[in-house]
Amino acid sequence: MIEPALCPQTHHPPVTHHQPGKMSEVNIPKRKEKCENCTKQCNKKRSDDGTNSHQDRVQVNGEVHEGSQVLLSACLACDGCVSEEESLKISQQSLDQLERVLALNKKCDASKHRVLVASVCPQSLPFFAVKFGLDVSEAANKLCSFLKSLGVQYVFDTTLAAGFSILESQKEFIQRFRRRHHDSHAVPMFTSSCPGWIRYSERVLGSLVTPHICTARSPQQIMGCLVKDYFSKEQKLSPGKVYHVLVAPCFDKKLEAVREEFYSGLLEARDVDCVLTSGEIYYLMEQRKVRVEELDSVPLDHVLGEAGDAALVRHEGRGSEGFLEHIFKHAAKELFGLDVHEITYKNLRNRDFQEVTLERDGETLLQFAAVYGFRNIQTLVQRMRKGRVPYQLVEVLSCPGGCLSGRGQAGSDAGGRVDKALVQQMEEAYSSLPVRLPELNPALHTLYQDWLQGQDSPRAGALLHTQYTNQIHTQPPHMQW
Repeated sequence: MIEPALCPQTHHPPVTHHQPGKMSEVNIPKRKEKCENCTKQCNKKRSDDGTNSHQDRVQVNGEVHEGSQVLLSACLACDGCVSEEESLKISQQSLDQLERVLALNKKCDASKHRVLVASVCPQSLPFFAVKFGLDVSEAANKLCSFLKSLGVQYVFDTTLAAGFSILESQKEFIQRFRRRHHDSHAVPMFTSSCPGWIRYSERVLGSLVTPHICTARSPQQIMGCLVKDYFSKEQKLSPGKVYHVLVAPCFDKKLEAVREEFYSGLLEARDVDCVLTSGEIYYLMEQRKVRVEELDSVPLDHVLGEAGDAALVRHEGRGSEGFLEHIFKHAAKELFGLDVHEITYKNLRNRDFQEVTLERDGETLLQFAAVYGFRNIQTLVQRMRKGRVPYQLVEVLSCPGGCLSGRGQAGSDAGGRVDKALVQQMEEAYSSLPVRLPELNPALHTLYQDWLQGQDSPRAGALLHTQYTNQIHTQPPHMQW
C-alpha cells in the first residue's frame, strides 16, 4: 500500500475578513475514477490524459492561491474520501443553516421552534480575545452577548466536557498500561480528540493503529451528550427541540459531528447539529457590522445552572486540551507514587515532535510523545510499522502547533498559511487563563453521580466512550490509497 501524503488541490479555505472559511465551499475538481493525489508525490497532479503535471495551487471559492501549505485534513476531506452522504451532511454545517433555524424561530408556528444552544471550545476564545483586543474572559462575555443577540438562548464553554474526556482517558491509560504485557494493542495509546487524526487512522492506517486509539469521546462529542441528554432533560425538552451549535478552531470538527455513532435514530437528533469555525462566527460579526465596544458583557451560562463555576479556566498544555500532561502526571502518581509538578519536553525532530520521560534511579518508567502535524505523524507511523515506537502514550494532533493553529481561525489571507503572529498572540492569551485539574472540578463529580450514575457505570461507558474501527475496506470503490 502506498503511504498517503497530502493532496494540495483540497486545502481548506483560509479565514479572511471578506468571506467565511466554509469547508463545504471548497471547489474540488471532479475526478473520473479515483484521486491520484494521496501519494508521496503530493505536489503532482494526474491530468485527465494520464500524464503527471506539476501543480501547486489551491482553488478556493473561485480564487487560486499559490504554494499553500498542505494539511492532513485537507487530503481526507476531499471528494475522493468524503461520500456524497457525508458531503450533504457537511454542507449543513454552515452559517446558512444556522440562519435558517433562527428564521424559523421568528415565525408563528411554535411547533417548529427550537432552543438554540452554543458551545464554544476553549481554543476558540483566544482567537476572539485577540480580534476584540480584550482578555479572554471579557472576550467570552462579548461573544456570548453577540450569540444571544442572534437568538441563541444558552452559551456554554466546553471545558467541562474536556474534563470528562481527560478523566476517562487517564483511567483508560492506567488499564492499558497494566495489561501491556499480555495485550499487544494496549500500548502505545493514541489520543482521540483530533478528528483529522481519527479519520486518517480509520481510513488509511486501519488495524495498525485503530486498536491503540483511546476510546474516550472527544470534548466536542461529550459536550453534545451533555447538551442533548442531560441539559435537555433538565429543561424538560426533547433532544430534537434543541439545536446545538459548536464553535471550534478547525474544520475537521464538522466531519466529526456527522459520524453515524453520534446520531440517535430513535431520537432523530445529533449530539452536535452544527459546527462553525471561529472564523465563520467572526465573519458573521463583520457581515452584520457588529461593533464589539457596543456589545454588552454577558457571562457564559453553565450546564449546572447557578451551581456552575463562573470563572474561565483551562487545562494543561500549550494550546490544546493537554491530554499528555494530565495523563502523564496522573500515571506517575497512580502507577509509581511519584508527584510530578513540572513537565520537561525534549524536542526531537522539531517543536511539534516532543518527548517526555519519567525516570527513577536511572530507570525509564514512562515515555510519552506529542506529535503534531502530518509530516511528524508520517514519521511516527513509519516507526510504528517497524516496531520502533518506545512510547506508552502519544498525543496526536493533525494541525502543526496544535488546536490553536486550527485553520478555522489561524489561516492568513496568504493562501491559507498559518498566521504565526496571530497564533503567538493566541498562545499568550490562552496561557493567561488559570489551570485547574479536572479532578478538582466539583461539577464533574456532581455530573458523574447525577447524570451518569457513577464513574464506572454502564451509562458512563456508553455516553463517554466510542469505538474506532478499520474502515479501509469500506471505502467507496473509486478510492485507492
